[in-house]
Amino acid sequence: MAKTSAQKKRPNTTRPPVKARGGRPAGLFTWLAVGLVVIVVAALVIIKVASGGTTKTGSSSFSPISAANLTALTTVPASVFNTVGVTSPIAAVTAPQAVAGQPELTGTNDAGATVPEILYIGAEYCPYCAAQRWATIVALSRFGTWSGLGNMSSYSGDVYPNTPTFTFIDAKYKSKYLVFKSVEEYTNYLDAAGTYYAPLQKPSAAEVKLIDKYDTPKYIKGLTSSDSDSIPFITFANKFLVAGASYSPTTLAGSTRNDIAAALSNATSPVTEAIIASANYQTASICSLTKNMPANVCTSSGVEVAAKAMGLK
Repeated sequence: MAKTSAQKKRPNTTRPPVKARGGRPAGLFTWLAVGLVVIVVAALVIIKVASGGTTKTGSSSFSPISAANLTALTTVPASVFNTVGVTSPIAAVTAPQAVAGQPELTGTNDAGATVPEILYIGAEYCPYCAAQRWATIVALSRFGTWSGLGNMSSYSGDVYPNTPTFTFIDAKYKSKYLVFKSVEEYTNYLDAAGTYYAPLQKPSAAEVKLIDKYDTPKYIKGLTSSDSDSIPFITFANKFLVAGASYSPTTLAGSTRNDIAAALSNATSPVTEAIIASANYQTASICSLTKNMPANVCTSSGVEVAAKAMGLK
């Protein structure tokens, strides 16, 4: 029995899953509650974060991204970004939400420099995370390079089943402008007991504090107290926040991973428009953190349109 919603929650050792609510285009964790015999599959929930170090506790069904798809994701033509701007006729696309007056989240890049940190919290089974990763990978590709991305699909028993996507479980991101960290909390399959998804990674204690603070109604418009801790959750250095998918996973329905990737060079593709509009919004947010560097990205017309729409210019 599945209940469609826009947001979800997640469990930890002290608080049980809470049922999701509907009403906004964002992703909530889906959960499986078990009776004595009956497993209730794919009830959407927002999952509460478990404390502890960022460690892998399960094994993901990992397969590496193809060279063709990696190229398509990371070399989207500038003309596509500029043509799309923030226009997406078939899907409402939400921008990251600006947060004022908060201490900047920073990390250390490979060169030893202190730079803004972007933190992603999600899970492999989550269809909303599946949609969000496309746009986030594309946006971050404009500031650095990816390796170790893997193929993934959301859980087959959830809403938007088998949404094609990627996983960050073994991903590496290198940039002189940013640090990217990710936590994929659960796999896209059930544990041996069939009671929940198999655990994969845990956020660190510091990451839990960030989620508990920022993934709440105080900082995310449209959330209620029962919707706190939505996934996917992304903090862009604590200056911009994403709680849930930027566009509906239904946008990707009926398309294969290869189809979606190949279409990223086509600015008239409806799927491309949703992904790129979201990517432009995220790029504009990141540019405000990097002091508009690199200039060729941050002064491009597509990013300028996104920045103006967000009130950044």
